[in-house]
Amino acid sequence: MSDLLSVPLKKPAEVDVVKPLKNLILSSYGSSDKIANYTEAVNEFSKLRNSAIWKFFEKFESSLDIVYNYYDQLCGLETKIPVQELQIPFKWKDAFSKGSIFGGRASLTLSSLGYEKVCVLFNIAALQSAVAGAQSLDSDEGLRLATKLYQQSAGIFTHLKAAVPAAIPQEPTPDLYQEVLTVLTNLMVAQAQEIFVVKAIRDKMKEQVIAKLCCQCEEFYAESLRGLQKESVRNLWEKEWITTVAGKQAGFHAMTQLYTSLACRANKKVGEEIARLQHAVELFKAAQSRSGKSSMFQEYAERAQRNLVESKKDNDFIYNEIIPDVKTLEGPGKAQLAKAITLSSPLGSNYKDLFGDLVPVALHQALSACEARKTEMVNVEIQKLREATQMLNSVLASLNLPAAIESTAGGSGLPPSLQDKAKGVRDNGGVSQITRMFKELPEALTRNKEILDECDRMLNDERDSDNALKNQFKERWTRTPSEKLTEVFRSNIAKYRDIINKAVQADAIVRGKFESHMNGIEILSKSPDELERSVPNTGSAGVSNSPSVMKLRSLMESVETIKAERDAIEAELKSATINMKEQFLSALAKDGAINEPALSVAEIGKTLAPLQAQVQESIKRQEGILSEVQSAHTTFTNESGGASNTRDALLIQLAAAYDTFMELQGNLKEGTKFYNELTELLVTFQNKISDFCFARKTEKDELMKDLTQQTSRAVAPTPQLPAHHATTPAVPTSTVDGSVPYPASGMANMPMPYGASPAAPYPTYVAPPMPQGFNPYAPLPYPQTPYYQGFPQGPPPSHYATYPGSLAHQQQQQQPGQPGYPRQPGW
Repeated sequence: MSDLLSVPLKKPAEVDVVKPLKNLILSSYGSSDKIANYTEAVNEFSKLRNSAIWKFFEKFESSLDIVYNYYDQLCGLETKIPVQELQIPFKWKDAFSKGSIFGGRASLTLSSLGYEKVCVLFNIAALQSAVAGAQSLDSDEGLRLATKLYQQSAGIFTHLKAAVPAAIPQEPTPDLYQEVLTVLTNLMVAQAQEIFVVKAIRDKMKEQVIAKLCCQCEEFYAESLRGLQKESVRNLWEKEWITTVAGKQAGFHAMTQLYTSLACRANKKVGEEIARLQHAVELFKAAQSRSGKSSMFQEYAERAQRNLVESKKDNDFIYNEIIPDVKTLEGPGKAQLAKAITLSSPLGSNYKDLFGDLVPVALHQALSACEARKTEMVNVEIQKLREATQMLNSVLASLNLPAAIESTAGGSGLPPSLQDKAKGVRDNGGVSQITRMFKELPEALTRNKEILDECDRMLNDERDSDNALKNQFKERWTRTPSEKLTEVFRSNIAKYRDIINKAVQADAIVRGKFESHMNGIEILSKSPDELERSVPNTGSAGVSNSPSVMKLRSLMESVETIKAERDAIEAELKSATINMKEQFLSALAKDGAINEPALSVAEIGKTLAPLQAQVQESIKRQEGILSEVQSAHTTFTNESGGASNTRDALLIQLAAAYDTFMELQGNLKEGTKFYNELTELLVTFQNKISDFCFARKTEKDELMKDLTQQTSRAVAPTPQLPAHHATTPAVPTSTVDGSVPYPASGMANMPMPYGASPAAPYPTYVAPPMPQGFNPYAPLPYPQTPYYQGFPQGPPPSHYATYPGSLAHQQQQQQPGQPGYPRQPGW
């Protein structure tokens, strides 16, 4: 036996996975200060891939651990990132290199993690078949490992039949055709069953059990042979595949008959024994003829021949039993031990996730959505507080409070509150700081617009290139159009432009506020002496201890208390945290998905409810205080008889300028932060588009290479020799390379220049000699018995029946009584 077949490997190409993977993690999991946590993992992943793709070609059991680890890392990474956004141009060549000659593509490049997994899995199955075939069948350990690997390989090929259509949206390379994967599955199971037969023979199991195992093995090889001979794929295989499988089918049919005959010998059924041995001898010869290997099953063929001679001798001298027709005998039945082992994950026993710190992408998206929902609710409450405070400040500024009551002592001194406000403006840079921050905004805005314009340019160039090649190659240009792949990119560009436009409008509003209060901010920015000279000296006097002043002072203290409380409430709102990770993980494990709104809203509401109540209470308390302030201010005005309109108007203007300065400073800081963060996002977005365009360019180059090779292989038909050249051919002119293009007709009579001999520009293909009497594409010439239902039946097809050298052809030439392979009815 032996002669086990190994599946050829897909040839990989090296590719940079570090940069695109870093870009994707950066865009998916946060700011650049976190990417350092994943840099080492990304680098290790890249090293592991480079090691694994070349370990495939080291056909040792130790190589399996490395390639298993790489596949497990792929599976783990697939759950951690949005794989549809990964832009790595994975390129793999067809495992059956002849595939491109017969119409399939020689290689395929796709930016898909699913495609990488499919190709890696194919090579794992191929490596398993090679390692299994290299095992020693003389030891129990070798037999055990071989059967395990063949069955695992069959399980992977079965898995790929469903995985390939999902991972590859276009025509795959021939090695991933559904018919090919079916053949490889059947072949791996057949070879695993063969190892079980070897094991049973080594363990000297009962002849009837071995016969059943052989019968099942024959059926597996018959199924494999039918698949190998299919018109759509039969040109893919190595030349010995069909002959070897055909030989093994015949051989295991013979083995079935041999071991059944041994059971008959034990039961003294001499006639049946002889019938089966005669058939076994014929089938062993057929196996050797089909395979072209005289040594195939030779040991068992010799045993069958010896037993046949002995049994015939015994029957002739002792038993004299009638030898029945083998077609009337019942089969031994079947015993299936080999089967495809379902693919399990992880494949490796020592798997450790390189990206363990990355949560599953579904969990990350749910956590991000929950955080965004919480932030939105927090911002609503903070906005309520700030709007209430702004209204409070504007009312007090219109009443010139608290400056009005601070000036009741008279004199030329500035109110303490105004002095504090002026100091606050100076400490924060004054008007020059605001002016500088305004100048920085257009630069950041321009930078962001330029990044978006570059993104648009790259996508447009890639689209125009794809459309041009589509127009050139027409229907042969089979890759996915750019418009379908860039919809998300285009949509995001439009969203980013809309965000920038809204930011520009906000900038205009902020600038308008600055221009309307610039004069007051400039005054507050002056030194204390200059500020005092800028304010009129007239002030109110004589009412410093009146009830209305005392009331206003008390109310101003309440106002300051409310502001301090609001600062504390805002700080608590900003620091509020909600940990939904465990709940989301439980939902993901239970349902396979996370209903984020249903889980988040209630938890967020529970956390923020006390702070929301404090916000409402503060706003309500402000309404009462303002009502009291307005009433007390009316009394104060009546008691003081009014103040200098000029001084009071300026104090009101300066109070409003101070509030505007503090608001502008906050707005401009937020604006600067917004533009800087947007720049960071846009740079990451640009990198993703750059990765996409590079992946598309790589895919384009590979497809063009395939199309160019197909075009170069297309040989134009040889022109017919003109009639007037038929009898007196002229010596043709040499071509550029010095060869002489003689026409096909008239070659024998054409004079050769300088004594040269005719030579074809390419060597003529000579088919290897087939085993005599074997046509591998004809149905199998085996008698059909009830236990071989489903095998090829009926006479050979008419278009193969007279193929020179075929078995059918030789049988037609035989005369009755001539020696040779006997033709049985139904062959």
